[in-house]
Amino acid sequence: MKAKGKLRWDLVLIAALLLLSGVLYLALNHGRQEGGQVVVRVDGVEVERHSLSLSGTFSLNGGSNILVIENGQAWLSDANCPDHICVKQGKIHYTGQVITCLPNRLTVTVEGGESNGIDLVVG
Repeated sequence: MKAKGKLRWDLVLIAALLLLSGVLYLALNHGRQEGGQVVVRVDGVEVERHSLSLSGTFSLNGGSNILVIENGQAWLSDANCPDHICVKQGKIHYTGQVITCLPNRLTVTVEGGESNGIDLVVG
């Protein structure tokens, strides 16, 4: 009798965890937007900006990092830092995603759509 009650509570716990996982997944991914460009910063200062709609390979920070943009995604394919964590971070394409290379003081951030030069319109 006790085994059936324990099994029932185990199933309830598993179902609750699955439900919570689904809700968290939807909450975290609901507002995601595809980015339009990547902004490269060294020491917090913007040094380059590239559209995600174009493909290419870019040497960054004097050649210390190699940025690849292809199929609307960006990633670092090579770096001269000792741990290569920035290379292992993978491809980014959603607004707000960032690749960081701490030894080279470099960040690559995905931002919204293409800039048209107008930041705010007041009516």
